[in-house]
Amino acid sequence: MIKINKLEIENVKRVKAVKIEPTSTGLTIVGGNNNQGKTSVLDSIAWALGGNKYRPSKAGREGSVIPPYLRVTLSNGLVVERKGKNSDLKVIDPNGQKAGQQLLDSFVEELAINLPKFMNSTSKEKAEILLRIIGVGAKLHELETQEQEVYNQRRTIGQIADQKSKFAKEQPYFPDAPKELISASDLIAQQQEILARNGENQRKRQNLSQIQALYASQGQEIERLEEQLNKAKAAYAKTGEDLAIAQKDALDLVDESTEQLEANIQQIDEINRKVRANLDKDKAETDANDYRAQYEKLTTTIEDVRKQKTELLANADLPLEGLSVEDGDLIYKGQKWDNMSGADQLRVSTAIVRKLKPDCGFILLDKLEQMDIDTLNEFGQWLEQEGLQAIATRVSTGDECSIIIEDGYVAGQEQVQPPVQQAPTVQAPSAPEQKTWKAGEF
Repeated sequence: MIKINKLEIENVKRVKAVKIEPTSTGLTIVGGNNNQGKTSVLDSIAWALGGNKYRPSKAGREGSVIPPYLRVTLSNGLVVERKGKNSDLKVIDPNGQKAGQQLLDSFVEELAINLPKFMNSTSKEKAEILLRIIGVGAKLHELETQEQEVYNQRRTIGQIADQKSKFAKEQPYFPDAPKELISASDLIAQQQEILARNGENQRKRQNLSQIQALYASQGQEIERLEEQLNKAKAAYAKTGEDLAIAQKDALDLVDESTEQLEANIQQIDEINRKVRANLDKDKAETDANDYRAQYEKLTTTIEDVRKQKTELLANADLPLEGLSVEDGDLIYKGQKWDNMSGADQLRVSTAIVRKLKPDCGFILLDKLEQMDIDTLNEFGQWLEQEGLQAIATRVSTGDECSIIIEDGYVAGQEQVQPPVQQAPTVQAPSAPEQKTWKAGEF
């Protein structure tokens, strides 16, 4: 990984003359009080390495007629200079190759010199950057789209199932009603059949009466006509046999009532209303059960999709252990961005930025005064463990600061007159006395 070995900055914003050799790993804190030039150091590095899009709107130090001068020495041997009236870029390649901003862009990650751009983005934008660099963004988007579609489908099915259940509960039920609708014509036909059978019974009763009368008449005839006794007895015996049969038939006869059928005919509309109500209730309950079954099936599908998402991220080459994406949000150690500690936010941002361009081994951080000493130490140890370099500013003059900036200089460094640079215009007023370091200081 490429890191910053040395910085030389003159006449940029509030900086008069500053030389710094950051530690190769861990946290280098540029401390000092407000308005002393701390942030100007970071702005100078961003301008030197990121190009003129990072040039401050007022790049030159106020009151100085000497143009800004920047020199950054990188661990890969490149030396980056910006100097002169137009702050022209010069990249010195130790291999003798021509170089320029394009070479710097190939390994300097934009977010490494502009980390606030990443930290101030939304949680979803951070998550999208992470998913893009680990190469699972498209697949995860596909799974999330599938999950949302199935979820919407399941919600609709669930609503229909609830409606069907509610409709079924609201329907009356008549346990005494038949299972199927009845027909008036069928009831009338049944009535006619019963009437026909009853008519036959009546005919048989009349036949019985006739035979009984005949029997009595023939008995009287026997008394009057003794001469025809034998003949009459034979006929009488035969008639007696018929009488026995007729009596037996008459004893087994039971007339059927048409009263219920007549009542049913009169109440057919009410009966059919009850039948339809029962059928509607049964269908609603069946529909509700069917939709519930579909709901459960879709729930299983959603769980399968979520499992695929989990496995996709679990198998991805994430830049930091405990880092993940859930529902489009960046998650670290189970917490969303707004619930992370300041140290965790910096750790996550640094890890993601490093993953964007692994060759870029440094980041710039401004305004670390919100962190307590323990948090700073923890973050610095993590940087050393990961082999990363961070150059940061902090409103402080405490021992945690690697250097202190005072009035545009590094406090405690011996300063001498800087080499004279060409003023931008002829007849310019003489430049005020400038201070820098003696040769061979580093």
